[in-house]
Formats: sequence, C-alpha cells, structure tokens
Amino acid sequence: MIQTSDGVPWEVFVLEYARSGNQPIASLLLGVYDEGAIDLPFAFVLARRRGVNVLVDTGFMREGRGEEMARRSGVRDWISPLRLLGRLGVAPEDVAHIIVSHAHYDHIGSIDQFPKAQLYLQKAELLSWVELMALPQRFGAMMAAFDPDDMHAALHYAEEHRLTLLDGDREDLLPGLHVRAAADGHTMGQQYVLIDTGRGRFAVTGDCIYSRRNLAGTNGSGVYVPLGFGVGSVWGELKTMDRINQDIGGDLRRLLTLHDFERWSGLEVCAEVEGFRVFRAA
Repeated sequence: MIQTSDGVPWEVFVLEYARSGNQPIASLLLGVYDEGAIDLPFAFVLARRRGVNVLVDTGFMREGRGEEMARRSGVRDWISPLRLLGRLGVAPEDVAHIIVSHAHYDHIGSIDQFPKAQLYLQKAELLSWVELMALPQRFGAMMAAFDPDDMHAALHYAEEHRLTLLDGDREDLLPGLHVRAAADGHTMGQQYVLIDTGRGRFAVTGDCIYSRRNLAGTNGSGVYVPLGFGVGSVWGELKTMDRINQDIGGDLRRLLTLHDFERWSGLEVCAEVEGFRVFRAA
C-alpha cells in the first residue's frame, strides 16, 4: 500500500456539480457512433491532509461568459461548487492549493472564487491558449470549451504571486501528491494528478480520460479508445492513457475521471445537495 513520506495519507472526495442533458457518446469516445447520447456529469476533486485543502480543478460559475459557455455545452443542471465544498466544511478561503488539469471552462472556471489559493498550471497550457487566442477566427473550433476570462483570472493569480507554472512532472508537489505532465493531447499542456491515500494511489485524470472505456477498449478489447474532442493529437492522447494505466497498475478502480459515465460506481456517497452527490474515494 502506497503511503506519503510521513505516513499521513490524503482524504479524497469527488464532487459532482453539473450535468449536460444530451452529450453524444461519439464526442467522448472517438468512433462510437451507435450509442446515442448520455446525461454527462461534471466533477472536481477535493483532497485534504493535515488541515490542508487542495482542489484538482474547480468547476465553473454560471455568471457572465460562464453562463454562455454552459448553455453552449448543453448544461442543464448545476449547483455552485462553493455550496458543495461548504457541505464538507470547506470555505473558499480555506483552499490552499488548486491544481488545474487544463484550461477548459468547466475545469478552471471558478478559480477567481478562492482568495488565498496557490494555483498550479503547466507553462505549456498557459502559453498554448495565449497563442490560440491570437489565431484568426477561422480557428475558432479549437476554442469551443475555452473562456478567455479564465485565463485573465489565472494572470491575476500571477500578479499576486500565487501562480506556479510547472514545466513537466513534479514529484511530491505536496507530500504524497504528484503532478504528471500530459502534453499534446486533449489540450496542449494538460496535466493529471496522482494522490497517495490509505487505500493506495488514485489518478485524477482531468480530461486525459473520460471513462474507464478509454482504457478498457470497446467491448473490453484492451485497445485504447481516443477522446472524441480535443485540440492536441490522438497520439499524444494515447501515450498519456498508457502512462496513466501504468501509474495505476492497470487497476481501473484507481481512476477518478471527472466526467465518469459510470457516475463513480463503487465509491461511497458521503453527502448530497439538491441531487448532486459527493463521493468519498479514500
């Protein structure tokens, strides 16, 4: 069993905060055109240890351009991520660290709500979105899930010296919490997080993986299934999937995917607010 260097494991929770009403499976699993659409969940993760609260992604707020992005994505049901955190006794000012997997609006869209947090983002992620914003409008398809206001919020963190730009992997970013770079996949500078708990190591995948099926393959074939949406390369996606698979030793129960088709089956439901559930992984 994996433990942190000082023997104090992390507690880990998955917080579901939104659902889209009619998400085509083919937009999530490339080439799966015969399964129609699903009600897709959206989530983020809280890890805590020794009184330190860490978020992996933050969800988004339904205000301003965030509301417009939500409508465009077919988001039907939503609850404030802050309300869910409050259910676990965590106020915005109690969050010490935020690790953003990538800069799509549903993963970074509420970073401006946390006044004391240190933000961690891959340098390649920040720079690639600045470059994409500068491209002509005909490249707009690559911006479909990106809200420029979120990048402005990240730069505000930089102004306050609360932004750490990572350049690749970081072992023990915090004791027992490790960041892995995953460039040129779903986005150009995405990352995922490994967390050591009393139940072993979990991988919080961001959108490197949408579902266990990405790793298990169609009908359990074991052939990796690329994502149905992204701005990087399929080759980059599959290399990252393979690395995650190795990180968890092939045990798909160790995956914490943030748009989980199976809705985190096997995890304990420890709280519920207006039909949105909080799951305890460890």
